[in-house]
Amino acid sequence: MVLLLPGGPETGTGRPSRLSVATMLPLARRLVRAGRAEGLTAHAVHYRHRGWNGDAAHPAEDAAWAVDEVVRRYGDVPVCLIGHGMGARAALRAAGHEAVDAVVALAPWLPEPDAQLTPEPVKQLVGRQVLIAHGTNDQRTDPELSYRLAERAKKINRDVCRFEVHADGHGLHHHRSEVQALAADFLLGSLFAHGYSRPVADALAAPPPLGLRMPLAAGFGSTLPR
Repeated sequence: MVLLLPGGPETGTGRPSRLSVATMLPLARRLVRAGRAEGLTAHAVHYRHRGWNGDAAHPAEDAAWAVDEVVRRYGDVPVCLIGHGMGARAALRAAGHEAVDAVVALAPWLPEPDAQLTPEPVKQLVGRQVLIAHGTNDQRTDPELSYRLAERAKKINRDVCRFEVHADGHGLHHHRSEVQALAADFLLGSLFAHGYSRPVADALAAPPPLGLRMPLAAGFGSTLPR
């Protein structure tokens, strides 16, 4: 099972835009096609509120609720959380659920470092396969912050890797096919006995900073199912 977590604003208690969910559907279709032989299913999570909303962390709560629903409806199945922007932060936060095996965080929105803030937690990532991908030209979420989080997570969990998407922005539109292929490769390798492609395996095995600043090659996954 794949649960897709869309992005959103930092604050807002109104109803989320349907467009935010719609932006995740192409990736969902790509993943389902790639995992069809394994019976892979994907669902997009519909948040109760538009924003993260400080300590309330509403999207992370909704992600945890969605995993509970997966367990209730489908039983003991491996779950991968895939999020973008705010949804990527929610995926990382909700990874501590015992049913979660893997997390894919695309252009994660993370708080700016502040002496008054508790660092973004990473202990919940222990025992999970974790992939972070971030565009180097992202003007909305700082790629350096996702690197720092990955660096902290790697110290307690060797199964963490991070890819840099050269010259791409927050939406990862310029290299959308490669990013989708990367997510599919990681998903199949994490949830099923497929193994990883060489670049992903190398990124997981390499120590920081190499495995956390792995460039996503143009044309990556061009022979993978679409």
